[in-house]
Amino acid sequence: MKTILITGCSSGFGLDTAQYFLERGWKVIATMRTPKDDLLPASPNLRVLALDVLDAASIARVVEAAGPVDVLVNNAGIGLLSALEGASMTTVREIFDTNTLGTIAMTQAVLPQFRQRRDGVVVNVTSTVTLRALPLLSVYTASKAAVNAFTESLALELKPFKVRAHLVLPGRSMETSFGANARARMQEAAPGEYADFTQAVFSALVGDTSEGTMPRDVAEAVWQVANDASSPMRTPAGADAKVWAAEAGM
Repeated sequence: MKTILITGCSSGFGLDTAQYFLERGWKVIATMRTPKDDLLPASPNLRVLALDVLDAASIARVVEAAGPVDVLVNNAGIGLLSALEGASMTTVREIFDTNTLGTIAMTQAVLPQFRQRRDGVVVNVTSTVTLRALPLLSVYTASKAAVNAFTESLALELKPFKVRAHLVLPGRSMETSFGANARARMQEAAPGEYADFTQAVFSALVGDTSEGTMPRDVAEAVWQVANDASSPMRTPAGADAKVWAAEAGM
């Protein structure tokens, strides 16, 4: 039985991915800052562990408790819809600490066992906003683009050890808490000169009824990458993500 460790399982992409792998007979280590045992169906193959990707001690405890892992999915992340001029550097650092440095720290903690076994897969969930410039997402996009570059370089250094690293790029989230969380941080991030523009952009995003990305789309993409060694470096997840990827030449 294979084991997958997933970060950010309290909702959205991480929660659906955990359930998807459970349904297919994998052992799942579902992590979140505040564990909630009722989010996923009870199963002897499930462990729900507390994890703060900003805390080295928390990461170490989870990796030790998880034991041998076959696949690591770095999904934990936070959003920011903001004019750069209105975003405090505290908020900017929070975005990079979670989205970028948290991913790097988790990967670094799991790599020794992958290298020693000459087997393992790292799947980093980023975003298709890294493929197309959008307003008010400069900080968020930069944090995810950094993970793209990190993953592509990492894949090269892990290849001699038969360890894989891949990216899953979701599109616009249709059923996650991402939008609400991003808007909550927007309250500080719309100085007067940007207020009308910021509200118009946000309203356009919320009012967009075109087909976007569902959590199950991401779960399916992660499943494909985890199980198919021939998977490409970047896998778009969701109808809109696939359109953007095609336009970007992926």
